[in-house]
Amino acid sequence: MVTGGDRNRYLLPVSQAAVDDLVRVLDLEPIEVNIFRGMSPDEDRQRIFGGQVAGQALVAAARTVPDDREVHSLHGYFLRAGDPRVPVLYEVDRLRDGGSFTTRRVVAIQHGRVIFNMAASFQVPEEGFDHAFPMPDLPPPEDLPTLRERLQRAGVPLTPWLSRDRPIDIRHVDPGGPGSTPEELRRPRDPHHHVWLRADGRLPDDPIVHTVVLTYASDMTLLDTSLIPHGGSWSDPSVFMASLDHAMWFHRPFRADDWLLYAQDSPDASGGRGLSRGLVFTRNGTLVATVIQEGLIRKLR
Repeated sequence: MVTGGDRNRYLLPVSQAAVDDLVRVLDLEPIEVNIFRGMSPDEDRQRIFGGQVAGQALVAAARTVPDDREVHSLHGYFLRAGDPRVPVLYEVDRLRDGGSFTTRRVVAIQHGRVIFNMAASFQVPEEGFDHAFPMPDLPPPEDLPTLRERLQRAGVPLTPWLSRDRPIDIRHVDPGGPGSTPEELRRPRDPHHHVWLRADGRLPDDPIVHTVVLTYASDMTLLDTSLIPHGGSWSDPSVFMASLDHAMWFHRPFRADDWLLYAQDSPDASGGRGLSRGLVFTRNGTLVATVIQEGLIRKLR
């Protein structure tokens, strides 16, 4: 499985250069018809971050779809740990090209084995019925500390790794998360988790870039939500966390370099697995995406 519970995945607010680097990592090199190659950032990781593989797989699918169609859903399964030292090969199967919908299947391969597969569906935009849940009434991102400020308040030394430029700015609304005290992290709470997030720089105007960046970022905090009722956290060395699957539905246009509220909850945890879901809203309260993920939350034996 490609690890979604990577304890090094929290990202500090940064410069435009880091955002540009993220866009380059999520981009792919065409190798042959329906075959693409993706690279990993030069970081000290044991496994590829799951959001990176999901984002790259979506890019591969989108490269084979007519320009008049937009992605409206994706469903992916993490099958094996990804090796960040070698490229990932993405093979696209053109399952269907209909009058309104286009469907693609993407398989990610390393060392001759499948590490991830995804089905993605694209649609010609059309008018239809329209309703959506309202956005929760929460403090705006400007009233919340950055991750750097949270760590400094907690007396956490800013190591070279923590001080590096990173592409996503995440602001935690609720207690817990990086920079919290051990007592705060161990305190059981209702399984709700809210963060504001955005790319910490300007992204290209291409809508698929914003969709791919949100796909990347949506894997950062979601699985943690299933540990909240149990007094567990991303930093607990006795817990193994890994994404098993990841599904997203995209409802309305958005920009990933504008603030987005990620309202997450966890309906269930059982059998060594935690189920989490998230609603993504723009600053003006528009619901733009829904995310559901199941992952391993297993006590280390």
